[in-house]
Amino acid sequence: MKTCEVTKKPTKFLSICLVLLPMKLKELAIKFTIDLASRYEEGEAKAIFLLVIEYYLKLNRTHYNLKKDNELTATDLKQLESVLRQLKMGKPIQYILGEASFYGLTFKVNESVLIPRPETEELVGWVIEKMALCAAHSTLNILDIGTGSGCIAIALKKKIPTAEVTALDISSKALITAKENAVLNEVEISFIEQDILQRSLSFPNTPYSILISNPPYITQNEKAEMHEHVLANEPHLALFVSNEKPLIFYEAIADFAWENLELNGLLFFEINEHLGKKVINMLRYKGFNSIELRKDMQGKDRMICCSRS
Repeated sequence: MKTCEVTKKPTKFLSICLVLLPMKLKELAIKFTIDLASRYEEGEAKAIFLLVIEYYLKLNRTHYNLKKDNELTATDLKQLESVLRQLKMGKPIQYILGEASFYGLTFKVNESVLIPRPETEELVGWVIEKMALCAAHSTLNILDIGTGSGCIAIALKKKIPTAEVTALDISSKALITAKENAVLNEVEISFIEQDILQRSLSFPNTPYSILISNPPYITQNEKAEMHEHVLANEPHLALFVSNEKPLIFYEAIADFAWENLELNGLLFFEINEHLGKKVINMLRYKGFNSIELRKDMQGKDRMICCSRS
């Protein structure tokens, strides 16, 4: 591609020339790292770049290493720079792509649902681990409370196909996304639009074998510690609780579990790392036993399992 000759108004024409200049893949990789330095560490920026080119250009890491000296087409460059602009503004890559990976599955995501986290994958893994010890169970009835994208319920149904899985959420928009994800991952899930804080809940008369929830648990005081792109993009309804009642959802779900779990049924929670002892004390007070606290991959108190026996 020819460069233009700058004679008059050099600043204007120089900017036009820069837009027209070709760019190699490896040069765009460097641009991603530099432009995102204020938001992401270098390794994370590189990982995002590789995710972007795999999604838009169908190039995995190996293909990238083989083709990094290739020049991008004008169309591809325009598209990838649009992604970079959105990233610089703080929009999470999962919302830009419209999808996220969770437990080896692909889920549609948007601003009405939380982006699935690796810590929640660990919670799902714990449920599956526990269920492997209960092979004698003829039928498992699982309820996921606060399902969001449906990632927990769908992953469990995928891994335990014989289970009857129900997913509940207060948000109609979230449930639309969750239903789309059930279709996408080819599983049958029952969905209920309800507020777990309302005691007028009505469910089928089948006791549940497992109740699982990743409820809102971040206090208002903890907002300052959160990444800006989370605060600006992810639904606050699914994130935050008041400083005065940080266990409001855990207490409501525990009360519901006591009434609706079958004998020896299990209750699983993802928890605020700072509230482990309080959740344990609350569960013990309400009569649950065999209470286990697990740390996540980062060594933080993140998961609790208990039994109604």
